[in-house]
Amino acid sequence: MTLPTVSLKPRRAQPILNRHPWVFEGAIGQVSGDPAPGAEVLVQSKDAQPIGRGLFNPNSNIRVRMFSWDKDEPINEALFAARINEAATLRESIVDPKTTSACRVFFSESDGLSGLIVDRYGDWLLVQLTSLALAERREVLFDLLEKRFAPRGIWLRTEKGIREAEGLEIADGLVRGEEPPRPISIFENGLTFQVDVTQGQKTGGFLDQRENHFAVSKLVRGHRILDMFCYAGGFGITAVALGEAASIVGVDSSEPALELARINAELNGVADRTEFLKADAFKYLEEANARGEMFDTVILDPPKMTRRRSGLAGAMRGYRSLNELSVTLLRPGGLLVTCSCSGLISQSDMESMLATVSTSTNRRIQILESRGQAADHPVSPNCPENAYLKCFVCRVT
Repeated sequence: MTLPTVSLKPRRAQPILNRHPWVFEGAIGQVSGDPAPGAEVLVQSKDAQPIGRGLFNPNSNIRVRMFSWDKDEPINEALFAARINEAATLRESIVDPKTTSACRVFFSESDGLSGLIVDRYGDWLLVQLTSLALAERREVLFDLLEKRFAPRGIWLRTEKGIREAEGLEIADGLVRGEEPPRPISIFENGLTFQVDVTQGQKTGGFLDQRENHFAVSKLVRGHRILDMFCYAGGFGITAVALGEAASIVGVDSSEPALELARINAELNGVADRTEFLKADAFKYLEEANARGEMFDTVILDPPKMTRRRSGLAGAMRGYRSLNELSVTLLRPGGLLVTCSCSGLISQSDMESMLATVSTSTNRRIQILESRGQAADHPVSPNCPENAYLKCFVCRVT
């Protein structure tokens, strides 16, 4: 079978030759063969030298997602099965089931299938499809996931904005087996948490922060902690239960998330040292400064602040404001834990922001640790956008 072809512009081909899996609209010189949305295509240089195979989407700014750099390797069930099995084997080697019952078992480009994300919460799988082409092949993928993991059920989650970005028409819901309970109980770092995998943010929990929750807990013994954007309490409850922090104030704008946080505090025996408040983050920080409150640790873990490059400047202003307000609440020698999950914002962007905050607040900031996402969210060096999570642990004097 002769595949449709996508020919690249000479000066725009280098990222693909370096195995970046996204072919953007602006890199394409010519499309031949009239490929339908989701069709398999051969990607080649301007002089018709084959580069590899991908799946085409004329509705997306990512026109082609690459799946193989072998021109003769078809994108089929066998390829999907091999990638899923390889990813599952990796997780079995790096995630300890004795301490953690939830993890990411497939991470899109890093595991070789751009647009497929799968999280496991106990006996259930939560699937996100961020590619039109994979969404069209979802029944094959669900079959393979059932075969490899034998879950009690598979629930599909859709990422905000992905319908528009990819031209997708899919909805959240049960696709295989039994519905997951609401909430579902998991354990993380030996602690018990309840999460809402059908309605909560992302796929229900912040599995990428699991190792950061534990790392921060080792530094906060006796601290009074302010946990901003606390969601279901992962950072704060771990800090009190494992790190022997004196107390936490958790703030979030979602009352359902705060209800889970209160339940989780009870489950882990730390309810007497926790307080969870519903409030807008900026307003709470401004009012806490006006009251003259002081904390030993402030944790900032806001949701993604931009999805487009056009929003970068505004996002960085937001990060700067949050961090300035937080630094002024810290006692000398206190800890600032500041995070960004925006893939378009780099580590150097965050470091520059912290330098600006240090100057504007007249406080010295020392970065003690620069951390990323948990190991079950691996990063492909060919696709640095996968390194989306930045977590800085800083001392502020």
